[in-house]
Amino acid sequence: MNQPTMRTAYMTLLRRDVILAYRNRAEFANPLLFFMLVVTLLPLGIGPDTALLSRVAPGVLWVVALLASLLALEGMFRADFEDGALELMLISPQPAAVLVLAKVTAHWLATGLPLLIIAPPLAMMLYLPVGALPELLATLALGTPVLSLVGSIGVGLTIGLRRGGMLLALLVLPLYVPVLIFATSAVDAAAAGLPVSGQLAIMGAIFIISILLAPLATAAALRIALN
Repeated sequence: MNQPTMRTAYMTLLRRDVILAYRNRAEFANPLLFFMLVVTLLPLGIGPDTALLSRVAPGVLWVVALLASLLALEGMFRADFEDGALELMLISPQPAAVLVLAKVTAHWLATGLPLLIIAPPLAMMLYLPVGALPELLATLALGTPVLSLVGSIGVGLTIGLRRGGMLLALLVLPLYVPVLIFATSAVDAAAAGLPVSGQLAIMGAIFIISILLAPLATAAALRIALN
């Protein structure tokens, strides 16, 4: 009986947050526009050296994707915190971690999935080899959910602060480093024609650990922040 109830609560909250994200799509479009603008302007700053652009493409794409994800983090729980819905969520009979996971999933669908969709054409603008595109998409598919999951912990800790944006960045950026290292390493290796199974396996392990532990940590952080 509990499992269907938890599933229903998860899907209901997920649907609600996706609808709200669609209604406030201008706000969620900012990280996507940032990603597109930075990657588009980079060749103008570096120059037309295709070999150089191809070499820096994996790192540039992932650093900009990481910063774009960071831009959208602060709004993950903000509206619910301001209208009191967050407190109701935490005292709900459903496990708070399940509800947190629903909100993080909705956040990723609104911010991470668009980055995943727009990344291939932007990567080709930077002359990333076509053969490395599947690995780029694989790293984004594994890595961007981790950015949202890990970032939600920082959001939970800083939700009650008036100007918590800088503190949020200081909290989560060090935790993003492993994802950045293994993701860029995988895309670099794919561009060079080398195997990437090791890097992808590590990223998969990071994703599994994050999805199991981050909602629990975020729920605890939210309770601390609201008490």
